[in-house]
Amino acid sequence: MTFGLKLAPQHRVYAGFAVYSFAMGNIFPRLPDIKHAMQIEDGTLGLALIGTPIGTLIALTLATPILERVGFRRALLWLVPLLGAAYAIAVHAQGPTALFLMLLPVGLMIGSIEIILNVEADRTEHLLQRRIMNRAHSFWSIGFFGAGLFGGALAHLGLSPQLHLALVVPMVAVAVALFLGGFEPAPARFAASGSKAPMFARPTLPILILVAVTLSAMLMEGASMDWSAIYMRTVFESGPFVAGITVALFAFSQATTRFFADSFVERYSPSGVARVLLATMAAGVFIVFFSPLPFVSMLGFALMGIGCSAIFPLAISAAAQRTDRSAAINVAALSQISFVAFLLGPPLLGFVSDHWGIRSAFGIGLPFIVLSLAAAGALGRRPSPNAMPDGAGSGSTGERVPARAYEA
Repeated sequence: MTFGLKLAPQHRVYAGFAVYSFAMGNIFPRLPDIKHAMQIEDGTLGLALIGTPIGTLIALTLATPILERVGFRRALLWLVPLLGAAYAIAVHAQGPTALFLMLLPVGLMIGSIEIILNVEADRTEHLLQRRIMNRAHSFWSIGFFGAGLFGGALAHLGLSPQLHLALVVPMVAVAVALFLGGFEPAPARFAASGSKAPMFARPTLPILILVAVTLSAMLMEGASMDWSAIYMRTVFESGPFVAGITVALFAFSQATTRFFADSFVERYSPSGVARVLLATMAAGVFIVFFSPLPFVSMLGFALMGIGCSAIFPLAISAAAQRTDRSAAINVAALSQISFVAFLLGPPLLGFVSDHWGIRSAFGIGLPFIVLSLAAAGALGRRPSPNAMPDGAGSGSTGERVPARAYEA
């Protein structure tokens, strides 16, 4: 039984990414309050936050057969509201160990939703015969932008993280009913072949070079999501609203760039676009590291959002277009390794913050950007017209490993 609004397939995908990211994004403006309530240091908070990536990686590796058995529609309609509820429960944790344990199921849900939405975006892209992947992930950033604004506003009003996250649950449930109630999975891109991709796809040297291209973007995107609000509160003693706006500003600049990225990639070479984005990211990191004023730091985070926006999707396309082995295996190898950096990097940066200050947690990204610039030529020159890489965003039979997690 379907319900809710009637939407075109691509619009349903866009809505799914936006609602999902809103459900997961509201906790990030409240991390300074959670840290203060537990009276812990950045490194300890970082360890607690590792619960989410561990759960996510488990789901990315093991959840696909379960989701196919349950059905993408049923799983998505339950998982997105449950994600909001899981976060609402997790913020009641009394200490870092409890928070770690409560975030494990959150990670399992995030990984499962990532699989569903990225596979659906890939299938819809194939159905429409035009690129929508970058634009789909722009709506992920739009949802995260809304979460940053909403979370910052409620923090400014003095609402506790517990009440704030509880209010998010019915909002997400209503949004799911309206925008996803009519969701029906698009036809599979490929017929089932009976063969399975390995749980861990062995990376070749060219894939490792593409991993090097993505490392800086994955690290800085995750760091900005996890630590930008704490940075503003720690360095400038900014209020909760300004901290929340900073998270939202990063997401907004990322969303805007992703929305228009596909047309630039088609007009210019992927490597050329990537070098411009990496230079922009470097400028943002440099500003955040040396910034003397809050609004200057906010500019830096906006530039980092632009720089992080499209690096990973460009690498996914380059991996899928390689002919040394199947696109599915190459995409799987790139996704799994890069996603480890995206998820595990930001919590570990908490230890950098403890020992050298929170500015250093962002400044450490500069050598990774230099590495990415050196490897950017691997992304290739201008793509051929109507190039639609089969397997981008997919795995076994084109549908095993999500094209990201660019997002996170």
